[in-house]
Amino acid sequence: QVQLVESGGGLVQPGGSLRLSCAASRFTLDDYGIGWFRQAAGKEREGVACISRSGGIKYYANSVKGRFTISRDNAKNTVYLQMNSLKPEDTAVYYCAARVGVGTTLLAASYNYWGQGTQVTVSS
Repeated sequence: QVQLVESGGGLVQPGGSLRLSCAASRFTLDDYGIGWFRQAAGKEREGVACISRSGGIKYYANSVKGRFTISRDNAKNTVYLQMNSLKPEDTAVYYCAARVGVGTTLLAASYNYWGQGTQVTVSS
């Protein structure tokens, strides 16, 4: 069974940084494209960043472009989301997800497997 586990969330002040990790168990992560999504209280889930299997293609939501960076280390079977210059509006539960297929996308419906999420709170 495919399992994804997110970590690295927490409370940070505005302008601060966090690095989220998405680790895989029981399967090889480099067989999948990976996406990071978030869901704030009372809002719909939105795509934040995604990366193709090779890491050669990356997309970002306009709201995080220039502040967030997605990367993958296939040797460690882990995908990262580096979040800098955090804003209160970045507060949400962050999820990683895996999809089978070519390329990558921020469309949540294209993803086959999901982690349980990690809370990120940006507040002074």
